[in-house]
Order: sequence, then C-alpha cells, then structure tokens
Amino acid sequence: MPKNYPINFLRFVYVTVFIGLLVPVLPVFPQSQLKPAINRQADALESKVIAWRRDFHEHPELGNQEIRTAGIISAHLKRLGIEVTEEVAVTGVVGILKGGKPGPTVALRADMDALPVPERADVPFKSTKTAVYNGQEVGVSHACGHDSHMAILMGVAEVLAGMQEDLQGTVKFIFQPAEEGMDGLDTWGAKQMVEEGVMEDVDAIFGLHINSQTPVGTVKFRSGPAMAAVDNLEIKIKGKQAHGAYPWSSVDPIVTASQIVMGLQTIVSRNVNITEIPAIITVGSIHGGVRHNIIPETVEMIGTIRTYSEAQQDLVHRRIAEVAGHIAESAGAKAEITIRKMYPVTYNDPSLTELMLPTLRQTTGPEKLLEHELITGAEDFSFYQKAKPGLFIFLGGMPADGDPLSAPSHHTPDFYLDESGFVLGVKALSHLTVDYLEKAGK
Repeated sequence: MPKNYPINFLRFVYVTVFIGLLVPVLPVFPQSQLKPAINRQADALESKVIAWRRDFHEHPELGNQEIRTAGIISAHLKRLGIEVTEEVAVTGVVGILKGGKPGPTVALRADMDALPVPERADVPFKSTKTAVYNGQEVGVSHACGHDSHMAILMGVAEVLAGMQEDLQGTVKFIFQPAEEGMDGLDTWGAKQMVEEGVMEDVDAIFGLHINSQTPVGTVKFRSGPAMAAVDNLEIKIKGKQAHGAYPWSSVDPIVTASQIVMGLQTIVSRNVNITEIPAIITVGSIHGGVRHNIIPETVEMIGTIRTYSEAQQDLVHRRIAEVAGHIAESAGAKAEITIRKMYPVTYNDPSLTELMLPTLRQTTGPEKLLEHELITGAEDFSFYQKAKPGLFIFLGGMPADGDPLSAPSHHTPDFYLDESGFVLGVKALSHLTVDYLEKAGK
C-alpha cells in the first residue's frame, strides 16, 4: 500500500473491512427479547382490558347475533392499523397483522357469544338483557367467560401491533361467533369459520379459555386429547298402546326405555377400555305418555355421548345401536336410533405443545403451570385443530382464596371471574405468538 495514504483513510479501510467480516455472523435480534416490552405493555393495558370485558359483559349477545360486539372489535383492530375482514361466518371478525419480517402465520382465537342464562352475580356491570331463545324469553349473560376472551385478545392485538416491525411473520386474530351453537341449528362458529377458509394460510393456532374454578394466576394445559368429542343421541321407541290395567295387551315402551337406559351403561363398563381413556353416555330426558292409566305407543329419549378418539367414538356408536336395538327387539318393540356428531375432540398437538411449554413455563413460573385432567366438556376450538396444529390452554379466573368445589361453575347464573387474571392471558398469548414465530421461522 502506498505510504502517502492519509492515516485517517487507512483507519477507515481497516474498520470497514473488520465490520464487513463481522456482519455475516452477527445474530439476528431474537423475537424472544420482545418479551419485556410485551410484559410492560400488557401491564399498562390491564385497565383497558377490564373495561372492555365489563362492557361486553353488560351487553351480551347470543350466537350469530353479536352485531354490537363485532362492531367494537372491528373498530379497535382498524384503529391499530390491522387489516380487518367482517361478517365472517355471519358475524365473525378476522384481523391480519403482517410483521416486518417474513415468517409463518399464527392464529389466535376468541369466542364472542353469550348464553341464554340469566345473571345473579352481584356486579355493577351485571347483565339485564333478555332475548328469545328456543321460542321463549330468556335472560342472556356471559356465563362462560367469552367476554374475557375477547377483551384479552383485543389486548394482545394492541400489544403486538405496537411491535409490528419486529414480528417475524403474520398474526391472524380470529373473533368467532356462536361457539355455543345457534338456536335450532346443529352447527358452530368455528366449523363455519374453517369452512370459509380462515385456516388455509395458518401454520398453528392458539386459544385460551378462562376457568372460574382454577385459581387466578395459573395456567393449565394438556398434551393430546384434552376435551371430549360430543355427540347428540336420540332414541325413539315404538311399542303398542294399551290400557294401564291390561299391560299384557301392550308392548310397553316405557319399560323398554328403562331397560335401554341401564343397558347403555354397560357399554361404558364392559366395552370401553377405561384403563386407557374414559367415555360417557348420559340419557338426559325421557318423554312418553300423557295419562296415568295409559301405556303409550312411543317413548322418546335424548342424551349426550362423550369420547376422546375417533376409534372410541366408532365403538360407542356401534354398541349403542346394537344394545338399544336388540333390547327393543327382545321386548317386541322397535328402536329408531339417531346419533349426530357435534364437536370433535379438542386435541392439543403433542409436538406443538412440547415446543411451547418452555414459553408457558417462563410466562407463569413453573409452580403456576399445571397439567389438567381430561375434561368431559367440549369446545368448538377442536374444528380449528382438525385443520391445523393447535394448542388450547386454560387460564385461572377464580379468586386466589376461592374453593374450586364451591366456586360457581360455567353456564350458571352465579358465574363469577376474578379480573386480575386477565393480564396473564394477554402475556401468555403474546408470548406464545412471538416464540412460535421465531421457532417455526427458523
């Protein structure tokens, strides 16, 4: 190199070359380092999340009637600069937040509908709304916590929109109607959402459900089957009508129905391998006859079936047809058996669950992350999980000093939530999102 080059120029060349050699090996700024900012933003938003929840709680709307609710959510997402599609699956709202860096797409879901349940809880934002359901005037309330799910996801949207340029992928916010179903229709919001294509570009989906009998500050999960598949059972037994004083002249459908109820229970105790996984067959209603001294011609029974795998579901369905049909035949009656599949199994993808457990453990602290037992209730989140890998968790909503055995359960007039747990929900969904985008994007 010529000696007449200025010393400052030489220094510039050496520094430039040194930096040029370093740049290719410098690590990309990890999204996991967004977590302190997420936690700060979530804490700052806590009062807004609670206010949103209280507003939704005071103004509940039944499935596919969530017009006011959807309008509030849509306006909020638009203010954040999120791309919004409205009237998805009737009243649903879908928001898309495209990060500043390429990567996978993760979906987050909240359900919007309320229940035909009057409210007794003594809170200042108590619902006094009524509506017509199943042909009668009923009280309406958010007796399952969907109001909190919406408020939490609105908080997550605000947190993540504030760090959009740092996101390594896309976030889809799914605000879904009619999780509880609709009056007179055997379909659900998640099923319709999937049918309308909301999962086609999604790589994974996360959802949460608050629980009024789980202590606030805790999160529960389960890998694999977590909540049951649910099917509706109808059995119509046709016999022969006669005077109650002359039962030998009849084919008594009431006696036959009684035998069928007991016979169905042997399916669970004698056909299902309960050492592997349980099943439930419950007859919830029997109707037949109009007078004390008349043996009726027909009896109708309805009930519910709960299973945890498709193989188990097939076994139980087959045995119901065999047991009910043969018992009726042995009495000289006929049994018409109808089984309608409702929700599939809520199945947490084991690989996805394992991938995200460190995130949940870091978010809650190891002592606050618990594994729950099989839940015999059902969730239409399962339709998303049939389309793409999903993880569904439970967020504590019971006061810390509460008793799970006496705390009002979901779908009851006294249902109550401790609002101090909502901010953990915001953090959990936000952390799951940024960690999944980082891990799946590698």
